[in-house]
Amino acid sequence: MAPNPPQPDELPPPCRDILLEYSSQVTKLGCCMLEIMSESLGLDANKLLDMGCAESISIACHYYPSCPQPELTIGTTEHTDGGFITILQQDLIGGLKVFYENQWIDVPPIPEALIVNVGDLLQLITNDKFISSRHKVVANKVGPRVSIGSFFRANLMETSKVLEPIKELISTDNPSKYRSTTTKEHRDYFLRKGLDGTSALLHLKI
Repeated sequence: MAPNPPQPDELPPPCRDILLEYSSQVTKLGCCMLEIMSESLGLDANKLLDMGCAESISIACHYYPSCPQPELTIGTTEHTDGGFITILQQDLIGGLKVFYENQWIDVPPIPEALIVNVGDLLQLITNDKFISSRHKVVANKVGPRVSIGSFFRANLMETSKVLEPIKELISTDNPSKYRSTTTKEHRDYFLRKGLDGTSALLHLKI
């Protein structure tokens, strides 16, 4: 079952209505993506949703001003997202890069297109069937650059909820690559580690 969209805090009525509508639509899209991902793994379409992969959704708006000397700074350091999936809407300025085949690749903006990133928790529960994307944002002379990230995360209110590789994806030939963890342990470690360029999954590797 699709969760209720996140509620905004203190916003003027027009902005509140826009954010509510956007969050409602992006929630539907995220749930649809998770159903497709479940089926691609040979699982029931609702498997990832039933596991709570869309129970908690947060939306963050990013603003990167134009930078006269972009070579001296960076927008966001390299990292992987800590949740299940991230749906990103970006403008046409550009600046997003992903690490692919041992090199950083530009992700050119496509009008009316959205970007879906796999996060650490989806990599964990799928036992590396899906790999979290290593990415960063570089500064740009033109701007400002604006993007909206919708993060599908574990419900932090369920602090003792166990996260581990899905049993249907484990076999003798493909054993678990990660130990079990809780939503609280993973979140605490992710925040404590910060965006240091390493994966938060390393300390869970078996």
